[in-house]
Amino acid sequence: MSGNEAMRASASVRIEGVVKRHGTTTVLHGVDLAIEPGEFFVLLGPSGSGKTTTLRILAGLEPVSDGRVFMDEVDVTMREPGERDVAMVFQSYALYPHMTVAQNIGFPLKMVGTPSVEVAAAVNEAAAKVGIAHLLGRTPGQLSGGQQQRCALARAIVRQPRLFLLDEPLSNLDAKLRMETRLELHALQRNLGATTVYVTHDQEEAMTLADRIAVFMDGRIVQVGTPREVFSTPRTIEVAGFIGTPAMNFVSGAWSGATVTVAGVPLAVRASTDQPREVKLGVRPNDLRIVAEGLPARIERIEDLGDSCIVSFAAGESHLKLKSDRLHPVKEGDEVRLAFEPGAEHLFDAQTGARL
Repeated sequence: MSGNEAMRASASVRIEGVVKRHGTTTVLHGVDLAIEPGEFFVLLGPSGSGKTTTLRILAGLEPVSDGRVFMDEVDVTMREPGERDVAMVFQSYALYPHMTVAQNIGFPLKMVGTPSVEVAAAVNEAAAKVGIAHLLGRTPGQLSGGQQQRCALARAIVRQPRLFLLDEPLSNLDAKLRMETRLELHALQRNLGATTVYVTHDQEEAMTLADRIAVFMDGRIVQVGTPREVFSTPRTIEVAGFIGTPAMNFVSGAWSGATVTVAGVPLAVRASTDQPREVKLGVRPNDLRIVAEGLPARIERIEDLGDSCIVSFAAGESHLKLKSDRLHPVKEGDEVRLAFEPGAEHLFDAQTGARL
């Protein structure tokens, strides 16, 4: 299948008002979502936020308590998994240990009665796409974690489904292999042109893979946007604190005019208000600066990462971090002052946590 054929075969996905309850516990509170054909869409959120439940509902593995699911504008809410033309890769890979790699990859085709000659050709093509054509005679127990993951991917793509569903597929790999596989996975998705919905709690993974991200918190989608949009303009303080490494710094302050006063120290901001109000001031670690005049702080720890450094501070009741690509001429225990360039700030309502 060429990239263009794959793109035509990819599905649009729409979820309307989906609610999921387990007994008296509500896991999803009316989720709405629209995913474009050929899009790499990431469901991002902490453990227990509802993202995997949403993926399983798309796969047909979980019934909804309320709401509807559409693929290409066709209501598939009540359809069985086998009737949805989707392929899912689980965190555990779910390979059959007694089967060879070739048998594992070809299993979905065998189950629908595809002739053996066609199965063999499709298996060879899928295995070549993920770089394991030389491993077809082995069993899963003879494979490394990365090879098992590729086998699971090949089994998913062998049917050329309209929708790929991936549930934390890289979480069992070590850090180096995870980064390499991430790049390969992105290239594979672009080559196939298939709509892909990917679940992760790793925001770096989401930022590097996604065309768009839906951020889940407590069974609700709190923001949808491109990685740049979600990073640059988080809609709530929870999203702001979840996206970015190290996490965004927050301090309480009073916003009036074009200054936010923190612990008696006025800090200049680009945003201006005529109505003074209590706010949470957010500043990303790479926007924080050691300056001559600013918020008093004491250096607690300096982490030298080689190509950058992270400096941790105590500033009154707050603990702040600064990230820089150069090592500052300071040491642990030093008393310093902190500030940021006006415009680098993020302001949130002190009560609701909503972006101002």
